[in-house]
Order: sequence, then structure tokens, then C-alpha cells
Amino acid sequence: MRTKIATTALLASLTVAGVALAPAVSAAPQHTAVQAAPAAAPGFYVGGTWKLYQSNGPVVTMNVSQDSAGTLYGSASCCGNPGTIRSGRVDGTGIYFVIAWSNGALGRYTGNLGPDRRLSGYTFDINNPSSQANWNTSRTF
Repeated sequence: MRTKIATTALLASLTVAGVALAPAVSAAPQHTAVQAAPAAAPGFYVGGTWKLYQSNGPVVTMNVSQDSAGTLYGSASCCGNPGTIRSGRVDGTGIYFVIAWSNGALGRYTGNLGPDRRLSGYTFDINNPSSQANWNTSRTF
């Protein structure tokens, strides 16, 4: 009984002093909406004409336009074959694009902007995945 009186007195004094106890949390789980993280803003601009050097020999000339969201458009040429950028994006310090070549090859290129401000990465032919190479640029971005 003495404990009950002391507890009641303590609660009364806390309430008078302006401090109230928080209500108990419901046992039912609460769900909050989770939003997907937005894509990183483009951290660099690759618009213009530049060369991409593949480790297996070919040198690709790129003619690229980039919008403010980082989407890439344009064309490429290599070894007598013209190509079109089918899809592409700059996202943070990463780059990704697919070139549809006139000879039927479909080159997928992924890479990153290095500390030296040059691009480097990996490529392969989507239609022939054993055809693969590393690539880099000498131009800085």
C-alpha cells in the first residue's frame, strides 16, 4: 500500500511539474511508406566527341549528348561500323550505355569516373557475351 501511495504521489508531482508520461506504444506494428532512393545526379558531363580505347584493340569515336538528368544520346563509330547509343546514363560517378552497331553487335559499356577524371570500365557484346574487353578514355571529364 505504501508503494502504491508513493507511486501515485510521484506521478502527481511529475504531472504538476509539467512532465507527463508518454502513452504506451501499441503492440500492433506500424507501417511507414518507404520511398526508393532517387538516382544520383550526374556528377560529370560527357557531351561532345571523344575516344574510347578498348583493351582488345578497337578505338571507338563517341559523339554524345547528355541532358540535365544524365541521359545519354548520340552515335559512335569504330572499325568502319557506325552505331547508335540505344540507352545510356551518367549517374553520380558511374556511366552506362549500350551501342547498337550496324554489324548487329550490341555493346554494353559500364564504367566509372576515376580520381584522374578519366573514364574506365568493362564492355561486352550482349549478343556474344564471350566478346569482352576493358575500356578507358584519355580525355578528362
